[in-house]
Amino acid sequence: MFMLLQKESWKTVMTLAYQSLGVVYGELSTSPLYVYKSAFAEDIHHSESNEEIFGVLSFVFWTLTLIPLLKYVFIVLRADDNGEGGTFALYTLLCRHARVSTLPNGQLADEELYEYRRDEFGSGSRDIGLSLKSTLEKHKILQKGLLVLALLGTCMVIGDGVLTPAISVFSAVSGLELSMSKEHHQYVEVPFACIILVLLFCLQHYGTHRLGFLFAPIVITWLLCISTIGIYNIFHWNPQVFQALSPYYMYKFLKKTKIQGWMSLGGILLCITGSEAMYADLGHFSQLSIKMAFTFVVYPSLILAYMGQAAYLSKHHILETDYRIGFYVSVPEKIRWPVLGIAILAAVVGSQAIITGTFSIIKQCSALGCFPRVKITHTSPTNKHGQIYIPEINWTLMLLCLAVTIGFRDTKHISNAAGLAVITVMLVTTCLMSLVMVLCWRKSVFLALGFMFFFGSIEILYFSASLIKFREGAWVPVALSCIFLVIMFVWHYGTIKKYEFDVQNKVSINWLLGLGPTLGIMRVRGIGLIHTELVSGIPAIFSHFVTNLPAIAEFIRTERADATDSNHDVREDFDNDGRMSVVGTASANLEGGIRMCEDENGFSSELQEIAVSIASPRPRKRVRFVVPESPQINTGVRDELRELMEAREAGNSRGPTNALSFPQASTLEVGMVYLV
Repeated sequence: MFMLLQKESWKTVMTLAYQSLGVVYGELSTSPLYVYKSAFAEDIHHSESNEEIFGVLSFVFWTLTLIPLLKYVFIVLRADDNGEGGTFALYTLLCRHARVSTLPNGQLADEELYEYRRDEFGSGSRDIGLSLKSTLEKHKILQKGLLVLALLGTCMVIGDGVLTPAISVFSAVSGLELSMSKEHHQYVEVPFACIILVLLFCLQHYGTHRLGFLFAPIVITWLLCISTIGIYNIFHWNPQVFQALSPYYMYKFLKKTKIQGWMSLGGILLCITGSEAMYADLGHFSQLSIKMAFTFVVYPSLILAYMGQAAYLSKHHILETDYRIGFYVSVPEKIRWPVLGIAILAAVVGSQAIITGTFSIIKQCSALGCFPRVKITHTSPTNKHGQIYIPEINWTLMLLCLAVTIGFRDTKHISNAAGLAVITVMLVTTCLMSLVMVLCWRKSVFLALGFMFFFGSIEILYFSASLIKFREGAWVPVALSCIFLVIMFVWHYGTIKKYEFDVQNKVSINWLLGLGPTLGIMRVRGIGLIHTELVSGIPAIFSHFVTNLPAIAEFIRTERADATDSNHDVREDFDNDGRMSVVGTASANLEGGIRMCEDENGFSSELQEIAVSIASPRPRKRVRFVVPESPQINTGVRDELRELMEAREAGNSRGPTNALSFPQASTLEVGMVYLV
């Protein structure tokens, strides 16, 4: 920890830890709203012996201790991929250390760009580690299976991003049931929850930095509130509740409740919803800030809150209705309404963690060619590269979340769905983390197997309890995952074919320079940049561009002219399918050409071609394109040229050129249809 503090100042760490409370831990902090209610929804009777309530508390305590604290804080958070976290980050980390990527970028030039070198194993685990690495690299079926596993976890995170906001907001507004009948409450709850959800997603464009400072005071107030109420309930109702921290009560609980107790584990599982968000949101903050916030603030507050609820319920065995075993019944009546207001605000914040985590994971998938390109907006004023916002994903999540909220209208079915999504992500993380230990960290294979067996056995127990509720809502994350898996696989297949085409059809710089004089290419002042995944060679799209579209403007200007007109200074050659392939003569002496004018002591010259992504060497000057009002140009041609210039000055470009701060007037997006 001291070495990490040398890289990050205390001020930076504490600021990020403060922000992480508002972004990362909102979901985990609001879990006391619905855990006990969900756990006792499986026909478990709250008896005078308190074995049921103490058993649930024991499960909650040890689950919180082993999964979020031990697994994620002390182990998984260390496995970052250049500061990024999440299920897909583990996959990309494996791809850097072994040739397990299905994308055929295993050329020597590609490997030299990798952030991590593929060092050999140490003597301790050389034989087994090298054998595992060699097996994965040789068998394509294993590589595809690894990709499927990573994408499955990613899709479940997206599904969690749909379900978590719904259950958080629903549980918060459930406090209204204490002041009205259950029938009236149902009519108020759904519209109120939908309004809150719409407002939540509308705030996302402000970015993690602003939302962190805005939401952090709410989460801190909420944690202080539930921990204080917990302490009060412990000492006022039952100080003996500390006995339930013994694992023995878990055994007594399962022995007494049998199959109902096993099924109730799906509700107990919800106490760790948001744990995966700690890892998924790693790119938005830092390891140390996330660890400090959870260990010293979130974890003790949650334990006190759950113990306080159990202490109250241990002295109140007869409840008026079956749905009042939730959080609010344990809140002292005098402060119940203020707590309800804070809970609603905290529930809104609670949805933030998984939403930002979804943004990060989608970004990682898109970078590796497993998701369609989307607009990624960097929101950090201090250039924290991981703090991003993706509009398309944001509004998609909102629509799906509203559909789930209106469709189910209760927390039971939504909690069943959210539980399966959460535990599936954790199982995938455990499997991939075991491989990371061996292939990336060079740890003993037996240590990796011990990690997978210990945490995997716990998660499989919860997974089985969640899967049994497939018909009661758990089918939702499965259906969403199937849809997103199809999208990802189709896009990844196209990415592979495109890359293979580029590799097979790339050309050398000498070939291109040799074609220059025959094509009539005119050199323009500036630098042309082409975005490509190839490390060496010129991609096919550029050769396609220079041989088929050397002068766009001239083509528009002359396409309506008579082909037999001898006054034309431009020679047009057409290939067999009628496309203009070569324009030979420059248009510098032609009237009606397109001029690029530069303001303030600049230059004015006529250009023959519009190049790809030309960045001015002096970006401080403003560049504009002018279509002269020449009588030799008819109205239709002038309108087309003006539209072309407007499109050019608008940029028509997404993330890459914007990220490099190219002037929009100096960029042009060029597409090409790949026949694969």
